Amino acid sequence: MERYWKRNLYMLWLGLFFNHMAFTLSVPFFPIFLQNDLGIQSGLEAWSGISISISFLISGLCAPFWGSLADKYGRKPMLVRSGIGLSLVHFANFFVHDPFTFILVRIFQGFMAGFSPASIALVGTNTPEKHVGYALGVISTSSAAGGILGPLAGGMLSHWMGLRACFVASGLITLVSAFIVLVGVKEVHEGRDGARTSVIKDLKQAAGNTRLMRIFGLTLLVSTSVMILEPLLTIYVGQIGGSINNASLSSGIVFSAVGVATVITGPRWGIIGGRIGYEKILFIGLLGGGIGNLLQLGVHHLVGFGILRFSYGLFFAAVYPALNALIVKYAEADFRGRAVSLNQSSSQFGIVVGPLLGGVLGGWIGIQFVFLITGVTLLGAALTMKVVDSKRVDHRLPG
Repeated sequence: MERYWKRNLYMLWLGLFFNHMAFTLSVPFFPIFLQNDLGIQSGLEAWSGISISISFLISGLCAPFWGSLADKYGRKPMLVRSGIGLSLVHFANFFVHDPFTFILVRIFQGFMAGFSPASIALVGTNTPEKHVGYALGVISTSSAAGGILGPLAGGMLSHWMGLRACFVASGLITLVSAFIVLVGVKEVHEGRDGARTSVIKDLKQAAGNTRLMRIFGLTLLVSTSVMILEPLLTIYVGQIGGSINNASLSSGIVFSAVGVATVITGPRWGIIGGRIGYEKILFIGLLGGGIGNLLQLGVHHLVGFGILRFSYGLFFAAVYPALNALIVKYAEADFRGRAVSLNQSSSQFGIVVGPLLGGVLGGWIGIQFVFLITGVTLLGAALTMKVVDSKRVDHRLPG
């Protein structure tokens, strides 16, 4: 393990970077694809939310099965399986010509998913304990980095050649990510003896750790707050910057702004967290994310909106490294791998709930009010966390 952990970290960073780049090359532009290619003219927000959420719902339901196979055969085979399967899904999207077939393909994508959770779990279980916090902080920036190039490349490619070209590009790039893992990752794996503990037993064990359960709840909330805007941002950019037909390039830039900010400040937040405590930078990230969402409520100009998204990303970049590091800190060593998996399940269900809520709320009360709800929720989470931490400190003080 000591010999390979750095190599694995670099290879998995690249693999996850390309995998997320392929994902964001096309997913942010689903509203445009649904409207222009698949003929959806009414209920666009709801269709967008369903098309994004459905694959994550299936992925969350299948996670225990893939996790069981990973415990038995290793996480590297699961990464290669997911990479090849997701590549086939992207290629299949090229041939879709009606919304119902599109939903079926998205369901199949859910069966094939799991690349990101397996990457994080492999890093968490194949890195020496003294380096785990650092490694998880580094790996958390890979998705953000992929989220920079993906929307930019997807925006330009869809603007010039149409979204179907994006699906082909996504398939090819995902194959690259699988190849990187296949040839570059060296997993030290010892198959677990006996029957695998059930998810229910894992949850019962985690339930005895109040701080761990709080992190799971925050992960669910944070994932929901991020993904609630996923089906809406492209539509909103079209509203404040012109027709949705011409919004792909502009929305690609807006989506990338958060990724750029995350790559700039994500590693720095990890370093700062090691010095002052990850609880403190998590509070800063939640507070900045809440304020950033509220400020976006009043901006109706495309350039100003992009600047605010970038500023929001500078602070919100602290959240995911802090959550991952706190999982490592709060979980016992022999439970750490399962704790990471449970945390990823929380994230997955947030990713399911977010787009569905966004699609419904965006069409019902308007997209601007979704920013309001998200901002208030993140601020509430930050303040609640501060109060809980203060009570814990007061409890420890001698009376």
